[in-house]
Amino acid sequence: MNKAELIAKLADDAGLTKTQANATLDSFISAITKTLKGGGKVTLVGFGTFSVTKRAARNGRNPQTGAVIKIKAKKVAKFKAGKELSSKI
Repeated sequence: MNKAELIAKLADDAGLTKTQANATLDSFISAITKTLKGGGKVTLVGFGTFSVTKRAARNGRNPQTGAVIKIKAKKVAKFKAGKELSSKI
């Protein structure tokens, strides 16, 4: 499912226009992004938890040449599915 299909599904289920559903989804994504950027985490009971983890710097290899390259440390978003979601899949 892509974003357009998700917006159409939200609009249909909630009785909203696609424009309203798009604004709602954009607001949801923005709220999660701002929270994660600030170092927090977002927990949706029954669905899962969005958090940020730090990935350490490491050495990698260029697959074409085999040369060793350095990969910088960075923060990455992480999602852990909740118990209820896991049991439904």
